[in-house]
Amino acid sequence: MSTESAPQPNILRWMPRDTEQPDAERPDAEQSALWISASGAAMPKKVVAVDDSLTADDAYRLAAQGTALLWQGDYHNARQLLSAMARRLPVFSRLDGESVAQSFYRYRQGRTQRAKMLGRVLVPLAPGPVVPLRRAPDLKEAWLLAAGPVDEPSVAPLQDVLGAVGALEWRRNGLFIQELDAVIYPHYGTFAPVRSEYLGLLDSVELPSMELAFDIGTGTGVLAAILAKRGVKRIVATDSEAAAIACAQENLENLGLADTVEAVQINMFPEGKAPLVVCNPPWLPGTVNTMLDNAVYDPKSRMLKAFLSGLAKHLEPGGEGWLIISDLAEHLGLRSREELTGWIDAGGLEVKGTVETPARHPRSMDRSDPFFDARSKEITSLWRLGVKG
Repeated sequence: MSTESAPQPNILRWMPRDTEQPDAERPDAEQSALWISASGAAMPKKVVAVDDSLTADDAYRLAAQGTALLWQGDYHNARQLLSAMARRLPVFSRLDGESVAQSFYRYRQGRTQRAKMLGRVLVPLAPGPVVPLRRAPDLKEAWLLAAGPVDEPSVAPLQDVLGAVGALEWRRNGLFIQELDAVIYPHYGTFAPVRSEYLGLLDSVELPSMELAFDIGTGTGVLAAILAKRGVKRIVATDSEAAAIACAQENLENLGLADTVEAVQINMFPEGKAPLVVCNPPWLPGTVNTMLDNAVYDPKSRMLKAFLSGLAKHLEPGGEGWLIISDLAEHLGLRSREELTGWIDAGGLEVKGTVETPARHPRSMDRSDPFFDARSKEITSLWRLGVKG
């Protein structure tokens, strides 16, 4: 019977890229470290150690073959390499004869491949945490907030490091919300509500009750905060992600609303019924490839369907469910209006009214965008839903 222990699934192993000695003659050749990914990326199966001598062409070729590159040179050179690899990726363009949906599906495939390719550039992390490379920035605060402590030598995607640093800037500077006349602070992996038009919709509709509301998929807590500012006495805000609940709790505390809004980690609805249930699900059906994709893409429209199928059970008599959603999926051919209204009907619901606003974000006005025609027609709506009589 073998006494050899099973391999640890989160230990990354690699070999030096260039050597003239056979592996068997180099007992110290294989190296290892703990795999960490703040974004939840899968651990690569093949890794080579590289440094500043690696050309962008060779890096691109290795990454295209599925090999991850553990950088051991200058940190700024690693960033430049990442940019050079990105420039070598194919540029997306629409093809003659393709439907909009086919084009968008192919575009998403390209974005997935891009994320995989660039995610194959890795950097070491040491306890601190620090990136033990020349000219590396002070990563400690950013990484601790994004992914927690590093207790032993580790390896992470460079993209995760850059994302953590960028998220720290969001968290420090915040985002001003006109409807709150205040700033909220998105956390790493929590979507920042930069498209303010949908927030204005929530602020424009007469409330069916001032007593209680549920906010489903709260994220930063911004919708719950707007409801609280409008005078709703008690709000239960739910989210399935612990990071989102922590973000919402911090924002609500900063806004002085922690006694009004209870943030609870739960999938979809809390216990009981409310006269108002609000949900702003991801607007596009599609596969999730990154943490932030969770706020944009809803695989097979699962969250949207779950909200519509479960809403009637959680509405008090005469109550309303407010669904905030864009029709971009319809213009892209990913979902029809008939499908949406069919799910509403199947949930035992009726439409009591809608309020709408056109898109005002930069991409809706960017004629160079391959999907400009669809984006320029986008309308965001708040659907007022009630239980069928």
